[in-house]
Amino acid sequence: MLVFLIHVRDPQFYALPAKTRAKNGNIRVMGFPPIGIMSLSAVLKRAGHECVMFDQANPETPNDVIIEEMTSRQPALVGLSFLSTTSYPYAKLLARQIRAVNPTVKLAFGGVFATLNAPLVKLQCPEVDFVCRGDGEQLILDLLECLDDPEGVASLTWAKDGQVMNNPNRTMERHLDQWPFPDRESLPLDFIESMPLDVPAVLSMERFTTMQTSRGCPWPCVFCDIPIFNEGKWRARSPQHVVEEFKYLQALGYGSVYFVDDHFLLQPKRIDAICKGINENGIAIQWGCEGRVDSVAQHLFPAMAKAHCRTLMFGIESGSQKILDRLKKEQTLAEVETAVTNAKQAGIEIVHGFFTVGNPDETVEDMQATFDLASKLPLDTFGFNRLCVYRGTPLWHEYVKRGLVNEATDWYKYFKCSEIDPTCLPGEVINDVRRAGLRRLILYKLRHYPMQTFRLLKRFLRYMPVRDVVYLIIKPFLGKTKGATKAEVMSRAVEHGAMKDAAAELTQLTDEALDHVMQESIAERRRIQQEAEGLRESPMASGR
Repeated sequence: MLVFLIHVRDPQFYALPAKTRAKNGNIRVMGFPPIGIMSLSAVLKRAGHECVMFDQANPETPNDVIIEEMTSRQPALVGLSFLSTTSYPYAKLLARQIRAVNPTVKLAFGGVFATLNAPLVKLQCPEVDFVCRGDGEQLILDLLECLDDPEGVASLTWAKDGQVMNNPNRTMERHLDQWPFPDRESLPLDFIESMPLDVPAVLSMERFTTMQTSRGCPWPCVFCDIPIFNEGKWRARSPQHVVEEFKYLQALGYGSVYFVDDHFLLQPKRIDAICKGINENGIAIQWGCEGRVDSVAQHLFPAMAKAHCRTLMFGIESGSQKILDRLKKEQTLAEVETAVTNAKQAGIEIVHGFFTVGNPDETVEDMQATFDLASKLPLDTFGFNRLCVYRGTPLWHEYVKRGLVNEATDWYKYFKCSEIDPTCLPGEVINDVRRAGLRRLILYKLRHYPMQTFRLLKRFLRYMPVRDVVYLIIKPFLGKTKGATKAEVMSRAVEHGAMKDAAAELTQLTDEALDHVMQESIAERRRIQQEAEGLRESPMASGR
């Protein structure tokens, strides 16, 4: 059977200018590849099916092109994969556009948000035939065998005689080595490694991809839905299977890989075996991962660095123990300092800290303590993001009990905690303290860690125009500005705060208003792409 798989993204501006195309002619995109649909494509092809993938990060495949292809080729199933609340409105719109053109093609949703809200999604978006819950590899194979009678397909939500049917959950698969490596070569995009979230900084122009070596995280952080999605379990591929994928990627010319594991640093013996396998097989790919600061595998940081681990990211969240306890991080400030110090002493080039601001019960003093901690730690890079609440997380359930969100009417919405929780600081105060904290932090790093800062900026300058690197440094000192500067045209290639704010507001619109907003977004995307094309200098063109 022919299957179309579409990775739905918020309409942000990922694509680099056309003159920076890869040698194979592919458009270059900043961000993470859609490993979900790539994994499903590989499973489908091994089973003898045909699969065509689309990623909405590609400006050459907007919705109308996808629909035209669907009309021409008539797939048996169209799967729409999306991760979060903010992507859901766009998935709904695309599903409705597809259904308007073809009333008979089978449509399916998949991903974390769809899994956690399956019956509600099916009711709100009846155009979709199936909502797939949890791991998709075996599920999609079972579904293709039973498209007309899916009653026996485990972990499927669908409708029968007007009633939503929630088929029983399938047993969570622990044998992950059975699945083929993701189908990375069938999508006409090349991905560029950049800093995560809101930092528009290019790390490498090597061919970049992601790899998943494990799934799940058992810790109970109140803002996270990963434990719910994975039933509180952690599952891993064998070290041998991971090393084999590294060998496969090196043969294809990849130079950089990031693990999308929720917590890579969980099992020391496994980490040691992966590092040894990388070295013994002459693998030169640089890689990155993330994990907790209380990991018992820190004695392996030198081995990771020797095996080309270039980037290690920690979820630090706060410099206040009170706030760490409020978020149920189950970590201490001493553990934070030890982990970051150990990583740098081991020779890991880029150590990143994720921080949240706008937390429940957080004071100005708590926020200032967070920036003070970030200043003193030997971090290379850092990000400070407003805490948000999603349905299904422990914090969401708390807010339901407190009457701050309504389970019946707010389930598909995305909120900054500071917008709905009176124990949070007001948004303007958070922004002002964050801006002042970033100024102090940057000045501290320049004074006390000059060589470390110089090495990082030197890396950025290999791939980015000087003006964009300068803008990253001076932005917190510019005060409040309106409108995009020229340097921000490039920053729109990744997820930056203004886009995320807009996406959050979009989740709270009625369905009737979505079509109008989508048309405006498409027009804006075209305008920004034209601006990007007009820049005289680009990350590739200015490579040194």
